[in-house]
Amino acid sequence: ALAHLDVASNEVGAEGVGKLAAVLGKCKALTHLDLYGNKLGAQGTSRLAEVLGECETLTRLDLGRNGIGDEGAGRLAEVLGHCSALTRLSLS
Repeated sequence: ALAHLDVASNEVGAEGVGKLAAVLGKCKALTHLDLYGNKLGAQGTSRLAEVLGECETLTRLDLGRNGIGDEGAGRLAEVLGHCSALTRLSLS
């Protein structure tokens, strides 16, 4: 089972993270997701936020250098309460 997914600095973008988000909820053992430096923007962050609550085992999430802006941060804030296992969130 996939526990650590590192796609840092791969220019995934909003469209790519949308496709990734479609399967993240099925990764029941995922504990660490690194999306650092992928130009997600607010749109990509919003797509990711839609499924974060399903990632019950996620303990680490790195979204640094993605230009998430106020809108993306707001969407994250809405779902973080459902991420009970999350102990580390990096946005820098």
